[in-house]
Amino acid sequence: MTTPKKILFLASEADPFVKVGGLGDVGGSLPNALLDLNANLDVRLVIPFHVAIRMDLFDIHRELVFTIARDGIEVPVQVFHVELRGLPVYLISGDPFSRATKVYDTDAAVDGEKFVFFSMAALELARKLDWRPDIVHANDWHTASALYGVRMMQQAGDPFWLGVKTLMTVHNLCYMGAGSEAALTAYGLPAVNDPALPWWGQQTPMPLGLWAADEIVAVSPSYAEEIQTPEYGCGLETFLQSRHERVIGIVNGIDTVSWDPEKDEALAEPFSRDDLDARAATKKLLQTQFGLEINDSLPLLAMVTRMDQQKGVDIALGALRLITDLDWQAILLGSGNPDIEATARRLESDFPHRVSAVIRYDGKLSRQIYGGADMLLMPSRYEPCGLAQMIAMRYGAVPVARATGGLRDTIAEGYSGFLFTDASPGVMAGALRRAIKTFKKPENWQRIQRAGMGGDFSWQVSAQQYAELYQSMLARKE
Repeated sequence: MTTPKKILFLASEADPFVKVGGLGDVGGSLPNALLDLNANLDVRLVIPFHVAIRMDLFDIHRELVFTIARDGIEVPVQVFHVELRGLPVYLISGDPFSRATKVYDTDAAVDGEKFVFFSMAALELARKLDWRPDIVHANDWHTASALYGVRMMQQAGDPFWLGVKTLMTVHNLCYMGAGSEAALTAYGLPAVNDPALPWWGQQTPMPLGLWAADEIVAVSPSYAEEIQTPEYGCGLETFLQSRHERVIGIVNGIDTVSWDPEKDEALAEPFSRDDLDARAATKKLLQTQFGLEINDSLPLLAMVTRMDQQKGVDIALGALRLITDLDWQAILLGSGNPDIEATARRLESDFPHRVSAVIRYDGKLSRQIYGGADMLLMPSRYEPCGLAQMIAMRYGAVPVARATGGLRDTIAEGYSGFLFTDASPGVMAGALRRAIKTFKKPENWQRIQRAGMGGDFSWQVSAQQYAELYQSMLARKE
């Protein structure tokens, strides 16, 4: 049997250890899905040992202690180890993380210090383990400087890193790690002298990672195209265009074990693709809980979202006001921007018997909404991948979404959902009218529900694409 290909997988968070956003789903699911493929891969996950991680919940033990250089001074690093369903996981601790009070800080310089320290410590960990990776796979700006570090050591002729390939997955290009300049310099990562990058990107983690990476993966094919345009490129579109042959898209997956309407205990009744009538019990539960008319023939519209500009919540609120001549109900769940929260509350105040604004995070309620609402609204101004639309389709809630990024790649207009193009209330209102008209024809509606529920959004699909990419990277002769 051939020697397994070694993949050093770096992420700033991973479920079940710590999860703040969708990146936690990726870190917690993709490495295990890669191992499950039996594709002759030796994958090891490395994450920071955040203060939020509870040692008592996992069989964690200390593995190594070593130092890395910062401004000529040796800084201690502690590494802990645990197995997660057969996956080796290493947690890196040190002064930048022991002093931190949360996973992500509002002070850019504090986060810069944390994640540059983590990235360089992760590379030194591989050396200390005498485990030379074939590929270093970084995710977003927090680990991007590791790829730049590999490139710097390769250019210096370090034999440990010669021939190692690097891959950068872009989950959200707009977050680049600005404020990390001092930390990069301190850990021996100078500004890159390459006019292909804009001046401000020559000492910023995300651009440096993209510059150093052998392959760049955006989290959907459409987002891979979008980041090469001025509208979505965040100032890096020209650079990314120059590397377009190395920019591809792979859609993230969802945990189909956790998200399973046949076994989800949050639902009033379990249901399946072949038993959609059982969804009515959870819809009735929602209508009762929020004082809405108990009527299965009324379409129940919903949002489960972070309330901010990116998610287009204001677009949805405006669109709902434009279709008040139609019969519908709505539940809006989420929190975030105070002004958007206030706008959601005003809509509830103006239409108290048909709109309920729930301003909080509520995991159980979100599951009930996926399993009981008829439509999930996702009017995002940009959406690199999106998970909610895939969960909604798996639960029989039909997405009404803007055709951008991963939404465009996972929803088929009129087949598994409804799409609109312009980020405006008027255009979204038109899509909602189409959806509500279809809802009134139960056979057609259930056909759309079943189409969405029949889609394969599992991590196995994404993992297979990553495994094939790894193989092509290693086969490529530079």
